[in-house]
Amino acid sequence: MTKVIVGMSGGVDSAVAAYLLKQQGYEVMGVTLRTWGSDEEGDSRCCEIDEARRICEILDIKYHPHNCTSLFKAKVVDPFVDAYLEGMTPNPCIECNRFVKWAKLMELADIFEAQYVATGHYAFLEKLSNGRYTVRKAAHIGKDQTYMLYKLTQEHLARTIMPLGKYTKDEVRAIAEKAGLPCAHKEDSQEICFVTEGRYTDFIGEHTEKSLPGEGDFVDEEGNVLGKHKGIYQYTVGQRKGLGIALGYPAFVTKICPENNTVVLGTEESLMCDSFFCRDVNFLSIPVPQTGDKVRCLAKARYHQTERPATLEMMEDGRIKVTLDEAVKGVSPGQSAVFYDENGCVVGGGLIVQ
Repeated sequence: MTKVIVGMSGGVDSAVAAYLLKQQGYEVMGVTLRTWGSDEEGDSRCCEIDEARRICEILDIKYHPHNCTSLFKAKVVDPFVDAYLEGMTPNPCIECNRFVKWAKLMELADIFEAQYVATGHYAFLEKLSNGRYTVRKAAHIGKDQTYMLYKLTQEHLARTIMPLGKYTKDEVRAIAEKAGLPCAHKEDSQEICFVTEGRYTDFIGEHTEKSLPGEGDFVDEEGNVLGKHKGIYQYTVGQRKGLGIALGYPAFVTKICPENNTVVLGTEESLMCDSFFCRDVNFLSIPVPQTGDKVRCLAKARYHQTERPATLEMMEDGRIKVTLDEAVKGVSPGQSAVFYDENGCVVGGGLIVQ
């Protein structure tokens, strides 16, 4: 039988992925990557080992927990903290997928002589006519996770199986219930998996050796001082609530400036953006464009944003310029922009910088 390593979180999605693959005739082995936590702090919501082990016992498949807390700290937690201190809004799941989950699952697949790795992500995996691999939107658009997968490499995708692309969440829960899995109605985690208690701002203070940015000025878009903020890492572009300042009109964070420790406030209209740059770009469905090449696509700058028509232009320094046909809100440095073709396949994506 073909052997596959399934990343098991203890949740219903990965459990059903393992169940479906076993039903399809694969030799399945469950693996949980312990990414965070200690006896005092508790495990991350992405690595509930006891639950995952119990699921594998019910499915009668081999199980192997693997500690990768040091890698997770270096590749996910430290960059997460640093990004906020630099006035950016990071998306740690994207970094985790490439540099922790897939990196370790592939490593373990080689150790256990498995041909494939699999996860419970809602997406289709496609091999295109040009020979390249990409991910395509899930049938259940509300659960589609392709945005989080754009950093995967061709080597990763060539050895990956994603069994849940055609299912809705309700269908996945029904499969789990029928299979007698205790996680069938387990709630989804909505928060940052490693911030197990309190606010992310408290977490940052507890997990950095750097000096936290102190008070600074709220300024308007002309640079006029409006009041005092509590530290740039406590704000994100687009934020309206919790600013602690009354201006007599709805005010939004439009820019964060670590170089002079200021937070710019403006109107909702000033959040509109029709062009921006991305670095650390990864292309899936097409080879890396040449400098000056332009690519038409559909782009979105946040996970829950609707894609809009756009043009990508490759710059000499490796960045890409993204020009949207119509301006949108929610373009925030540190988030990712992901690009799709008309068939819902990921063209590529990159880290937003401005």
